[in-house]
Amino acid sequence: MRSESGKLSVRVAVIGVGILGACVGWNLSRRGAEVILIDAGRPGEGVTNWSFSWVNASNKTVRRSYFDLNVAGIAAHRELAGTIGPDSWWYPSGHLRWADDPTAEAKFLNTAELLGSWGYRVEMSTGAEARRRLEPALALPDEVPVLLYPDEAWVHGRHLVDRLVGQVVAAGGELRSGTEVRDIGTGADGSVRAVVLSDGSRLDVDIVVNAAGPGASHVAGLVARHLPMRREPGIVTRIDCPQVPIHRAMHAPHIEMRPDGDAAMVLHSREIDALIDTMDTMDTGEAAAELGRLLHGLARQVIPELANSRIAQARVAHRPIPADGFPSVGAVPSVPGYYEAVSHSGITLGPVIGRLLAAEILAGQRDELLVDFRPERFPR
Repeated sequence: MRSESGKLSVRVAVIGVGILGACVGWNLSRRGAEVILIDAGRPGEGVTNWSFSWVNASNKTVRRSYFDLNVAGIAAHRELAGTIGPDSWWYPSGHLRWADDPTAEAKFLNTAELLGSWGYRVEMSTGAEARRRLEPALALPDEVPVLLYPDEAWVHGRHLVDRLVGQVVAAGGELRSGTEVRDIGTGADGSVRAVVLSDGSRLDVDIVVNAAGPGASHVAGLVARHLPMRREPGIVTRIDCPQVPIHRAMHAPHIEMRPDGDAAMVLHSREIDALIDTMDTMDTGEAAAELGRLLHGLARQVIPELANSRIAQARVAHRPIPADGFPSVGAVPSVPGYYEAVSHSGITLGPVIGRLLAAEILAGQRDELLVDFRPERFPR
């Protein structure tokens, strides 16, 4: 179809309006596409709002191409902050890491050496220096090695999604929240033609982007596509503080923490995540509350003044991770008009995946950064 200017206009349905869907939709809208954002809940309030929201590449060394994509993600965040403004969502204050046992310490020091050889900035200090220069509230030994990754950041995901969605709608896009996609209609040639929603409406579209996070496998199934996903739940807890005692994201022994505004913090731990399946006999809310109390206890050991803080919310969310652990981004050749944007680390990767996928959809540009992460590696 054509717009009033006579230029070809592509109508795109983006299914899932977390950080990835919002970034894809925003980039498509900027390039002139007619965008319909569809979410079963409210934008940004699913996994995006219940992740640690740490923008990094220091934890992405398992494959060089994945590291490079995450480095590009950090740069894309900076570019996005310069375009839409950084207020309320972008906090480029760096990231700290230290350990309390020799094995873990040796592992992260080896990783730091590798990252340095790849040109990634890392600074080392002692615990005493880190307290004096960076984080005086921490209880950590004077001589323990502490790494600072100065180019890393944390993001308030829901605020960023709100900003991007607002700009899409202001540019003429549409938001359909609180409604699920029940079917994806295809033509005789197998190409995407429409989406059918749970409210009974049918939307004619040219393109569908599956950015449905933990629900991405179900959406893929609507076009007879098999997208294998891991089951990997995680518990995130928010605590209220009279005053937030830290200034940046950090991985302390057994617990990771970051600010969440001026009066709250976010807590997460892989060790506590491992306990989720042991609580399957408990009510979901009761289990989340108990796991939240464990996280709060670990945080108080690292930051004694958190004794005056209280748990505000705790929730178990399911991370959207394709079966091999890497993103699935791009076209699925067997279903013309169907694209995927499914990934763990969506907070880091959202802006770069949004830009690259929009260029692929609207201009046919397949970027080398995505060569290892194409959906066709999963057979239909």
